[in-house]
Amino acid sequence: MFKSLRERLQQWRETADVEAGPEAIGDTGRKIDPKKLDEVLYDLEVGLLENDVAFPVTKTIVDGVAEELQGKRVARDVSFEKAVEAALRAAVEKALAIPPLAFFGLLEKTPKPFVVMFVGVNGTGKTTTIAKLAHHIQKKGYTCVVAAADTFRAGAIEQLERHAEAVGFRLIKHTAGSDPAAVAYDAIEHARARSRDVVLIDTAGRMQTNQNLMDQMKKIKRVAEPHLVLFVGDALAGNDAVEQARQFHEAVGIDGVILTKIDADAKGGAALSIAHTIGKPIVFLNTGQTYADIRRFEVKWMVDRLFKEE
Repeated sequence: MFKSLRERLQQWRETADVEAGPEAIGDTGRKIDPKKLDEVLYDLEVGLLENDVAFPVTKTIVDGVAEELQGKRVARDVSFEKAVEAALRAAVEKALAIPPLAFFGLLEKTPKPFVVMFVGVNGTGKTTTIAKLAHHIQKKGYTCVVAAADTFRAGAIEQLERHAEAVGFRLIKHTAGSDPAAVAYDAIEHARARSRDVVLIDTAGRMQTNQNLMDQMKKIKRVAEPHLVLFVGDALAGNDAVEQARQFHEAVGIDGVILTKIDADAKGGAALSIAHTIGKPIVFLNTGQTYADIRRFEVKWMVDRLFKEE
């Protein structure tokens, strides 16, 4: 990420009179050249936009870097590159620093069953994400029921059937075309009757602009009364994922985000943009193809990943 910015900073480092040392920005040392700072701020803005970071988020980050560096001095044993990278990291961390959602902490203190509803468009990996989370939940010693409430696609039900066999969770399903809210209701009643800990509700994923879909999401939410609504977004979708998250949030209210395909995302713009745009935390990341490849989101891990050398 930030390739053009890295190239510019590398050029300056190669011509610098001092070597990089401990990061230090303050009131003593070499004064930062305003012209050079303007150049790097321009490169940063272009780099962020090229990496699918939404414009309002880009502006917030660039303004944060400018505020950190304008009028400041850099210690003589610190390169300008290191000073800028430190300010950039701080600005990115701030953009991602939405109050976190502790999924398992919330599960532990909530009366059972703990109900989670998943929303998002087709193709993002929503159904597979549910299976991964069910696997993760059961590995921690909880029992899990999954509601196949995407009744518009027979393939979605069949996919969950395969996951249920592989992972070992209880699947509640109706025939294709049934009322999705009824499936969610039956899954919750099943969990209550058998003292199960968690209910995960899959939902249809037609395009977010489909009003019938949004009305159906609202109905499922009214019937299921979920403790959490999680949006599943494709990290490769860039600004499309941001718009999807915004529209689902306006329609049903999102409590958190799960990003899929993060292992294939060379840009990272979706992670920055979704959290900032809807003001809700990223809760989990899908990092690979196996059921074990899901992890809790951590700001430092994400920032380190965004800044790793290509």
